[in-house]
Amino acid sequence: MSPKLQIGKINPDILGKLISDYTHKEDRVLIGAGIGEDAAIIDMGSSYLVAKTDPITHVTSEIGHYAVNINANDIAAMGGKPMWFLATILMPAASSADELKCIFSQLSESCKELGISYCGGHTEVTHSVNNPVVIGHMLGEVGRDNLKPTSEARLGDDLIMTKSSAIEATAIIALEKEKELRGHLGNKLLARAKNYLYNPGISVVKEASVVSSIKEVHALHDPTEGGIVTGVFEMATASDLGVEVHYDKIPISEETLKLCEFYHVDPLGTFASGSLLIAVSPSVSEGVISRLSAVGITAARIGVMMPQEEGMRLIKNGENLPLPVYHQDEISKIFG
Repeated sequence: MSPKLQIGKINPDILGKLISDYTHKEDRVLIGAGIGEDAAIIDMGSSYLVAKTDPITHVTSEIGHYAVNINANDIAAMGGKPMWFLATILMPAASSADELKCIFSQLSESCKELGISYCGGHTEVTHSVNNPVVIGHMLGEVGRDNLKPTSEARLGDDLIMTKSSAIEATAIIALEKEKELRGHLGNKLLARAKNYLYNPGISVVKEASVVSSIKEVHALHDPTEGGIVTGVFEMATASDLGVEVHYDKIPISEETLKLCEFYHVDPLGTFASGSLLIAVSPSVSEGVISRLSAVGITAARIGVMMPQEEGMRLIKNGENLPLPVYHQDEISKIFG
């Protein structure tokens, strides 16, 4: 009897075998299905088409904003420009026309903010879902010289992350658990956390556009479910490398720390959209951080890519620990 699947990301051993057994690519598909890769790459001649799909399944009043930005991030994390968006919207029974209109409005506004054309999709009401589900489909383009797949990190590369850990999770927790948190956390801190969706924001399109043309930047990755450390694991795995990460170098904001402590959630293991992982030659690391700072984006060097045989480790309080990997996102402790 086959093992039952856990809620969250599929175990990479199981998923890897499914990908190997059942997906295939023809000559023009340069990057197809693979663990850790953010999108597929298809050769269109003068440029590459970047294709991605990602669902928003958690309960949120901002589902349209999430759907556009999460999918746009994956295009940007390949070095590309997100351009065309389609959405499959599944509404539960007894949904109202106003509820559907709200989702359409959010999708439209979020696309306009990023210069993306909202150009199609599918919508239905179904007994198969209990809450609205939006499955986004994003297409974009990348120049032949600017492609930055997750799998191209190189031995000795510095690992840089932008902004801070668990930005998306901070927004989700603050927005969906506001009533429960009032009285336990200061009103100002809670208000800042609720606004994390927009400030610092869950989009990485801006920082990706800043660094994708730098030739010494070898790989980009958009960590999402499973948090920043799972994103690091995915980049190292895709690149056939090991990695050393320094816990004390990972930025964690006060708002994130307070909310995660309240719910006993590891801020390194929960939804991390809003931060971009960058594998870059150490000769230009400081220059990359400075270039990002010049456009108002903070960044920190958190580790280095190592030989695969040295494994993946987290240096914390002077100890060498195995790098934790969260196939089930820590936020499931709160929302199930």
